[in-house]
Amino acid sequence: MDQPGSASVASLPGIGPKRLAALAEAGYHRVQDLLLHLPSAYEDRRQIVSPEALQDTGRFAVVGRLEGLRRVFTRRRGLRIIRGQLADDQGRLAVVWFNQPYLLQQIQEKAEVLLYGEVRRTKSGDLEMLNPSWEPMAVATKEIVPVYPSLPGLSSRRLRSLVGGLLDDLDLEAVFEDALPPQLLESYGLPTLAASLYGLHRPGETVDFDTLQAGTSPFHLRLAYGELLEIRGRIELARSRHLPAEKPHRYDLGGGLRKILAQVPPFALTSAQERVLEEILRDLGKPAPMQRLLQGDVGCGKTIVAALALVAAVENGLQGALMAPTEILAEQQFRSLQGLLGDRCRVELFSAANRHALEALAAGEVDVAVGTHALFQDSLTFRRLGLVIIDEQHRFGVTQRQRLLAKGTLPDLLVMTATPIPRSLALTVFGDLDCSVIDEMPPGRGELQTAVLPRARRKKVYESLARTLQDGGQAFVVLPFIEANEQLEVAALEREGREVRKWLSDCSVALVHGRLDRELREERMARFVKGEVQVLLATTVIEVGVDVPDARFMIIESAERFGMAQLHQLRGRVGRGREPAFCVALHGTLSADARRRLEIFESTLDGFEIAEADLAQRGSGDLEGWRQSGLPRLRCADLGRDLEWLERAREDARAMARSPIDASWSRFREALEERIEERDAQRLTGG
Repeated sequence: MDQPGSASVASLPGIGPKRLAALAEAGYHRVQDLLLHLPSAYEDRRQIVSPEALQDTGRFAVVGRLEGLRRVFTRRRGLRIIRGQLADDQGRLAVVWFNQPYLLQQIQEKAEVLLYGEVRRTKSGDLEMLNPSWEPMAVATKEIVPVYPSLPGLSSRRLRSLVGGLLDDLDLEAVFEDALPPQLLESYGLPTLAASLYGLHRPGETVDFDTLQAGTSPFHLRLAYGELLEIRGRIELARSRHLPAEKPHRYDLGGGLRKILAQVPPFALTSAQERVLEEILRDLGKPAPMQRLLQGDVGCGKTIVAALALVAAVENGLQGALMAPTEILAEQQFRSLQGLLGDRCRVELFSAANRHALEALAAGEVDVAVGTHALFQDSLTFRRLGLVIIDEQHRFGVTQRQRLLAKGTLPDLLVMTATPIPRSLALTVFGDLDCSVIDEMPPGRGELQTAVLPRARRKKVYESLARTLQDGGQAFVVLPFIEANEQLEVAALEREGREVRKWLSDCSVALVHGRLDRELREERMARFVKGEVQVLLATTVIEVGVDVPDARFMIIESAERFGMAQLHQLRGRVGRGREPAFCVALHGTLSADARRRLEIFESTLDGFEIAEADLAQRGSGDLEGWRQSGLPRLRCADLGRDLEWLERAREDARAMARSPIDASWSRFREALEERIEERDAQRLTGG
């Protein structure tokens, strides 16, 4: 006998073959899937007013007759506008819809309707309702109404009808049996999963409307906590299941090694670097392999800490590997390590064009291997790999990390990133790693100034840059690359390049973008690194990995198209030397969100402050860049808002993993074990 809710959506009224296929493609197969399609907003229709009663702006439910509906033609931004009036015997209210021409066929003249939407005041002082939802009065719902994201062939109103019918027909407690311990939910004052879903689809009168709209109602919090607990539970169970046997190698971290480490840096470490180094050495001394994330802003000195960790490995008879996402960055890391460690150990760069040291690496004659994906090619073997360092981990997938670790026997792992990660993301994306942060910049760096200017100042900015470059130095000019149409975008970049060259006619300029042949792109970037090119005109391919101390100037074109974190990463390419540096962000027309982003970017150089603000503004639903690192899609939880619940989920998940005989967690544990096994199977098959 089928379980309640497991029936196909084909059993629902109005779901024919075409809609069924579209829903299946979107991932909706069962009735249960539809019940998990949550409202994105709510309309409070409990207080209904007449057009005459409206005196101020806000969101209202208004009833009356729709009259005078007509299409208005406008050339401005290509908008298709419908105007009309909502009238009763006492008054009228202007109504306008944008880009909904089909309404003229759906609404009859003088139809009695309920409208819900934003009422604003026009320039003339009159009130006007914008883009309201509508329903005929004969069927209008006068309560808190859920608004659903549309699905293929199903509008929000149709979804509300379908879900409402399911709520009437099904016992949600039987469909969604809660796997969480009842006493845990009770301790947090949270309802069951079934009660939460019912409350989100049919709020009733008992819940506060503002918390519903903000996503902070008890119903939302139960689902958010459940999602976060699943993430942390999978991490903690996986760690407990795969807790490895003792690593075969051991470290002597005594006074002899400390003396050697003190001789390596040509300068004094900052207190933050010293603290992080001690955390790493403490991990290396443990029986289980280190799994640590090292994060710090651009230029904070992560490379020297990584170099010292490699020295500790080499002095203990082990080999080390450092993997970087691009050949340019791998070459720079190689040169840095060779300069720091060249007298003490053999460092080799491995790339597609350089394989001459493979035999020496296999024989143990190479102490430190540096490279990109070339490090996990089948022909590359280590004699005794003890320490793996991965730079800019989010540029690699989990499977790639595992392939490099498989080159040794339980090697220690250090993951580095210059992309500041909010605490909530660190607890989810990198939740299987312990975290170290270098939160202090080395002394002696030049001041970095940021200016945000309108595009109207563009020519003057470039003329100023041309005068400045006459006295030496190098500059980046960054252009957005949308990739909507590859040929048009490349043509636009070439056109921009010609214009910039005209303004910088006395400077050498090279154009770099992701659609260039890789060898040509690498060659142009290498020439810039060597100082043979003064200005690198580029897309965000330079976001990570180009370290040019003489680059003191940056112009970011169309800065409103970039996120705050990306802007900060780009800015980090300049100001790496002792001379003052400047970054100018040029922008076009700004939305309110874009204006706020640029204001924050201009006001602070703190990457962690920017990362937190970026997460708070965009929300965790718009973080595609982290998907490959393991961050799942979240239905209810928001990592920028729900850090308190994430912290609770971490502690509860740890308690669950440490108490395998606790029966109250049995159902939750079983469900997680199944998902972990599925994930492991996908990794083994390359999924």
